[in-house]
Amino acid sequence: MRILPIITAALVCGALYFLIFERDRLFGLAGREVEPAPAAVAAETPEAEAAAEAVRVVALHSLARPIETGVRLRGQTEAARQVEVRAETTGPVISSPLRRGAVVEAGTLLCEIDAGTRPAALAEAEARLAEAEISANAATKLQAGGYASETAAAGAAAALQAAQAGVEAARKEIERTRVSAPFAGLLETDAAETGALLSAGGLCATVIALDPIKLVGFVPETEVDRIRPGAVAGARLLTGREVMGRVTFLSRAADPETRTFRVEVEVANPDLAIRDGQTVEILIAAEGTEGHLVPASALTLDDGGRLGLRMIDAQTRAVFVPVEVIRDSAEGVYVAGLPATADIIVRGQEYVTDGVPVAPTFREAAE
Repeated sequence: MRILPIITAALVCGALYFLIFERDRLFGLAGREVEPAPAAVAAETPEAEAAAEAVRVVALHSLARPIETGVRLRGQTEAARQVEVRAETTGPVISSPLRRGAVVEAGTLLCEIDAGTRPAALAEAEARLAEAEISANAATKLQAGGYASETAAAGAAAALQAAQAGVEAARKEIERTRVSAPFAGLLETDAAETGALLSAGGLCATVIALDPIKLVGFVPETEVDRIRPGAVAGARLLTGREVMGRVTFLSRAADPETRTFRVEVEVANPDLAIRDGQTVEILIAAEGTEGHLVPASALTLDDGGRLGLRMIDAQTRAVFVPVEVIRDSAEGVYVAGLPATADIIVRGQEYVTDGVPVAPTFREAAE
């Protein structure tokens, strides 16, 4: 009694096998051809097949735009002018000293040296000058009357000139007792103390000028041709302060050790808030280029590890294009290497490869 259900099940399984897996052969033995289902025929058409395989992505119509690029350097601030003011004569200081940090104008007295016997030397020189003038006048009159030779008159004239030179030297020596600031600025050191003995060449004070101030950096050989004197430059100090200026100097000779070229940027510093020797990051404007602004998330890598973007070609298929990142911005990244107009996939680029059909939805601007 139990063998009948087993036989029935075996027959049913055999029938299902032939109907499913050997359907074509079974209908062939019966003399009939299998007609494909309408849905299968529709799926085999190229249009239907492409529609079925297209990947939905979000894309961006992008136009190339001018991009301001620059050369980035690290450097330091430097006083526009700095000089060690030194004495030209010898003597004790009799003036009260100015303290470091004092603001001075051009001509401000820094150190006054005791004149000593210099006024007496000047008086003696002036007396000799008066005597020489009388002798020279007398010699000239005698020569005119034929009572003196030409040689005697010439000697008197020479003595007069020597006396005049003596007076000038004595006056100059007195002027050297007053040491003044050569330009407006700040005292970086205290002036010489009262009573200090200064000899010729002795240091009176150090004066620096900080307005304008220089920003000094060193540019490598690979970037030096991109910089031009007069180019606009911006800078940021470690304090966070940002300033603007222009390139005033670009060295023609490289540093023999670093093979870099010195570049100087002049910046206004009316409040003297920028000090000499501060670290600064400098960005010098260079010749611009054209590029596309895209979201940073749109960047992807190909199988070779190249950085690039997925674009949509004329056949609405995805294609990888390698790009070069020019610079970052708050809106995204600027890239070069694309045509002037491009349809860039900004979402879904990781799910397609070259040649895969896509169904794009476009937006107007990068987010």
